[in-house]
Amino acid sequence: MLLRSRFLSYPLPFSFPHHLPPRSLSIFYESKPNPQTLSYSSSSSSSSSSSSPIQSREPTSSDAALFVPPGVARADVTADMVLPGSNIVVGPYAGDAKIKQVEFVKSSARARDCPKDERPEFAIVGRSNVGKSSLINSLVKKKEFALTSKKPGKTQLINHFLVNKSWYIVDLPGYGFANASQSMRTDWSSFTKGYFLNRDTLVSVMLLIDASVPPQQIDLDCANWLGRNNIAVTFVFTKCDKVKGGKGSRKDENIKQFQELISKYYQEPPPWIMTSCVTGLGRDELLLHMSQLRNYWDN
Repeated sequence: MLLRSRFLSYPLPFSFPHHLPPRSLSIFYESKPNPQTLSYSSSSSSSSSSSSPIQSREPTSSDAALFVPPGVARADVTADMVLPGSNIVVGPYAGDAKIKQVEFVKSSARARDCPKDERPEFAIVGRSNVGKSSLINSLVKKKEFALTSKKPGKTQLINHFLVNKSWYIVDLPGYGFANASQSMRTDWSSFTKGYFLNRDTLVSVMLLIDASVPPQQIDLDCANWLGRNNIAVTFVFTKCDKVKGGKGSRKDENIKQFQELISKYYQEPPPWIMTSCVTGLGRDELLLHMSQLRNYWDN
């Protein structure tokens, strides 16, 4: 069985597979009664280290839409098990989330050129200028580790960063770069989709969504494609510290609208989390979420 089969995403409303692998990600999810009942408010953030205790919160109406991991019964979920600013429950597979060491390994123009050492990896992808490189820099706590540029679309290769000698963060090119040539956009679609479909060691995709603007169709299209192809995904809402007056509604409203729109593509809600590279919101919580996915994958 392919290693990647352990983390197949849950089925879509019109695409139910007859059989799911024993370690399908579908068991991570609980059904929701109504997307309009979701609550997206978050406690204030801090830039504390990954060893900081996770804040607790009062139960909300979004509890029916929680991402519940293996080893936890939904009836046993308590308020302090839910990561703030997210729908993610922390379970027994969550472990040491600290990043102690990180190094750049290689850039690849094709999926088949990526590292072949079978270490688990998380792919980070999103629309150009969504803050992808800034998020990677925030996760590893190195200001210029991943290239940041005022010119969206700078990343054009599949970049592998080895973390703690045991797993990878993978920086993928941003999509939707308006100034790119048509041939470059076609090449992006071809080799990036090839990576998603053929990378056996891919644990999950971190799909970055700009929370400071209303939902974009290109993000919905990407989420839909990932779901239809059974690629496990977590929605990472970026720029949650920003509010653009006159250009869009507040971040909570944007996130809520995105969730309502995405419910058309997913029968059950994927995990989601709010982040800010400016304030540090969600950094430690995202790493803890990644640790439980990774440890379950390794088990």
